[in-house]
Amino acid sequence: MADQRLEGAAGAVLHRVAHRGYSAVAPENTLPALAAGVLAGATFIEFDVRTSADGVPVVIHDRTVDRTTNGTGFVWELTAAELTALDAGSWFSPAYAGTPVPTLAQALDLLHPSMAGPDGAVELLLEIKPPASLEQVRAILDLVAERDLSARTVVQSFDKEVVRRAGEAAPDVRRGLLREPFDPDQVTVAKELGAVFCNPSVADVIAEPGTVAALADVGVAVMPWTANDPADWAVLVAVGIAGLITDRVGELTGWAAGTFQG
Repeated sequence: MADQRLEGAAGAVLHRVAHRGYSAVAPENTLPALAAGVLAGATFIEFDVRTSADGVPVVIHDRTVDRTTNGTGFVWELTAAELTALDAGSWFSPAYAGTPVPTLAQALDLLHPSMAGPDGAVELLLEIKPPASLEQVRAILDLVAERDLSARTVVQSFDKEVVRRAGEAAPDVRRGLLREPFDPDQVTVAKELGAVFCNPSVADVIAEPGTVAALADVGVAVMPWTANDPADWAVLVAVGIAGLITDRVGELTGWAAGTFQG
């Protein structure tokens, strides 16, 4: 079988990144969404991590549980037992009623090397949401290391201090910076943090193609979010991006196969 990762215009691998898992078909940041992303051909599974009141890393995007669960309150004010008892699926569809908020340990166990998609084991794009202390960042990365997933993981954050703490806690783990705005200053910031990815919005990439090239010149790859409109995909690939972060990873897999192998 040909390499399903596929190649973009510049000959580099075009990564297909499942945003919060395959969140178009399953509730975001849940185990079903992560598993669906693997089966849909993602090369990266992206998900968000926060820390509970009792120090347990859990997979959830928002500062509060209100939008995606049947509970209410800030994540960091709830214990892991309280968080994992919530229903994180009913808001999406009755078919997912009772789906819990997963712990990071559960997500990592699911995405173990034995969990393979069409291309073999996927990589992890793990976003640490602030606030996150050095101790909390270290606890997150220790869980990754314990499962022998460090080499397959990129840690990213919008918060430069969190990225810096990730480098302090685990210097060998690849780091990424989520940034707005996206301008030539990103080259300096990325180099300062030792980032190998700088991931801005789709609109920023389209508006600032020169910044994509400048980052590539210093070895920093760009994967824009959230690339849900197929009309944008060819434009973004032509700019020289390394991958696309999308809720529609199954459709992206099909589009890429037709575009680069058809």
